[in-house]
Amino acid sequence: MLRRVLPWSAALALIFGTASTNAAQLVWSGLVIAQNEEHPKATPAELSAYEETLKELFGYNQFEIIGQSRKTLATGQEDWLATSKYFALRVDARGADEGGYDLNLQLYQEKELLVETNTKLSQSSPLVIKGPQVGGGQLLLVLLIDDEQKPETKRHRTRRSTNSFQSAWHHFSRMFSRK
Repeated sequence: MLRRVLPWSAALALIFGTASTNAAQLVWSGLVIAQNEEHPKATPAELSAYEETLKELFGYNQFEIIGQSRKTLATGQEDWLATSKYFALRVDARGADEGGYDLNLQLYQEKELLVETNTKLSQSSPLVIKGPQVGGGQLLLVLLIDDEQKPETKRHRTRRSTNSFQSAWHHFSRMFSRK
């Protein structure tokens, strides 16, 4: 009897264990203009948890979203666009594993391809990529898994735990400041 139960128990554990890693996740993609202003506007809600880190990393005091997109990834094979008047970020998800989603990113200015790169996006590591200079500012490409959309996690989160990007940056910078 025990010989029959163990294989089924192992099979169920594998099924339930992989189900959580394959759950659909909402990804927010944004085209952001970072610039220094004498009287900066309030940071958009999508970026507010990362505001201090963005200021520290890039040296700008204002972040304005000029284009954005939200896409629910169910299979890890989806693609989408975040567009603005002059720029478009094409995102092609090429699969997922325990480390996150493998992405191909293409940044266009009007119809001209400016840059193409492959990267990985994970829950614990939002992407912020410095793009070209735009006027007196800088274009930033921002992608993050928007776990605030999950009702079961929204109730139990604290401000400190919502900002994994800032925590990672803090730990990273502390490694180099210690001697």
